[in-house]
Amino acid sequence: MDTKKTARKILDESFIGTMATVQNGKPFSRYMTFFNDEFTLYTATSKQTDKVDELEDNPNTHILIGYDGDGFGDAYLEVMGTVNISDDEAVKEKVWNDQMKSWFTGPEDPNLVILKITPESMRLMNKKGEEPQEINFS
Repeated sequence: MDTKKTARKILDESFIGTMATVQNGKPFSRYMTFFNDEFTLYTATSKQTDKVDELEDNPNTHILIGYDGDGFGDAYLEVMGTVNISDDEAVKEKVWNDQMKSWFTGPEDPNLVILKITPESMRLMNKKGEEPQEINFS
């Protein structure tokens, strides 16, 4: 399987990852649930969170996704990208699922926003001990 196909497989099968923002000039990471459309990632959050404030100040992010915890050889992705904060109803409908009901009343919840992550670079890491492999988007 080529690098791009492996990356797509990881994104299609992995939903939990870490997302880093910049808080007071320092990196800050938290676990998030991700959804993908090709290589674009989406995650839901409340507009009243620190991460939204941080991303409004600095839209850059770093995401780790795909590690299964099986040990050496687990392939995972490093994603560096920029975030667009969206309260567009169509995007909310696209990302909405029933598991979000613990935090939001529905896709029309006024506190719900969707973070759209557009990758600037992506690397496939730790694939059976191989060197990191850049994902080419062209």
